[in-house]
Amino acid sequence: MTLRILGAGVMGLALATELTARGHAVELVDPAPAPGPHACSWWAGGMLAPFCEAETGGEIVARHGQPALDWWDQHTGLTHRAGTLVLTLARDSGERLRFARRTTGHRTLDADGIAALEPDLAGRFASGLFYEAEAHLSPRAALAELRARLLAQGVAFHTAPPATQPDLVIDARGLAARDQLADLRGVRGEMLVLRCPGITLSRPVRLLHPRIPLYIVPRGDGVFMLGATMIESDRRGAVTVRSVLELLSAAYALHPAFGEAEVLETGADARPAFPGNLPALRRRGGTLYANGLYRHGFLLSPAVAAMAADHLETGTIPDFMDEAPT
Repeated sequence: MTLRILGAGVMGLALATELTARGHAVELVDPAPAPGPHACSWWAGGMLAPFCEAETGGEIVARHGQPALDWWDQHTGLTHRAGTLVLTLARDSGERLRFARRTTGHRTLDADGIAALEPDLAGRFASGLFYEAEAHLSPRAALAELRARLLAQGVAFHTAPPATQPDLVIDARGLAARDQLADLRGVRGEMLVLRCPGITLSRPVRLLHPRIPLYIVPRGDGVFMLGATMIESDRRGAVTVRSVLELLSAAYALHPAFGEAEVLETGADARPAFPGNLPALRRRGGTLYANGLYRHGFLLSPAVAAMAADHLETGTIPDFMDEAPT
C-alpha cells in the first residue's frame, strides 16, 4: 500500500517516520522544499513536557505525551533530558500552588534546591517545582533530522502531488486543512529568540503569571527562545508590540541579565486547533486527516502518528479518532 502524506511539518514528518519504521511505503507532498518559517512547528518551543502540559490539557496529554521523549530520542538523538523548572514571583505564589495541584510528576524545591539546579537563579526565588522526567529539543534541528533520515531511507519529497494515485492520502497540512475541516481554528503564538551571554540555564524555565505566563528554553551558546502567547486568532505575520513587551518584561523579571540581551529573531504563526484543544484523526473515504496539535506539536505528534499507523494496520479506533470512519 502506498501512502501519500500531505504536509511536511512536525505532524507529516512524524507520520512518515513512524510509518516508514513499520515498513510502509510513503511519500510526502509539501509546497515548500524543506522545513522553514512557513510551518508553525518552526516557531515551536520544543518542550517535551507532558506533566506541565497536563495543567491545561489534562491526563490524556500527560499519558500520550510521555512516550514522546523516547520517540524523539530514537528518531533524532537530539533530546535533552534535564527536566523543567517552574517558578513564580513572590506575589504570584498562588499560581505555583494551583499549578502543583493540577499536575503530577514534580517535587517542590526551596531556594537552595533552585540554586543547585540553576546557579544563575540563586537567591531570586524562594520556592519552585521541578519536573525531572521532562525534556526539550531544538525544533528546527529535529525537523531537519527527521527529513534527513527519511531521505536516507529513500522516502520521496515532492512540492506538488505526483500524477500516480496513492492507496491512501494522509492529510497533515495543519491550518491549511480548513478547506476540509470546518471546525479547525487558529491559535496565534508569538516568540522571541535572544542572545544573553550573561546567564546560563540548563533546562526550560516556566515563569507562571496570572496573565502573562512565560517559558524560556535554552538553545545553547547563550541563545534562548522565549514564548509564547496564546491568542485566539489565525493571523500570521509579525509579532505585536504588546507581545514583545510582555515577553521581555517577564524575562527581565526572571533575571535582570535579560535586559542586556540581543533580540536575534521574532516570529509568529497560528497553531491548528480543534474544539477541546486535542488532536484528532478523521477517516473520510480515501483520506485520513491528522490535525489539531494545538500547542503540543512535538509532544503529541508521535502519539498521533502511532495511532494513525495502528488504525491503518489493524482498523482500531484510537483515543484521538473523534469520529467513525466514513
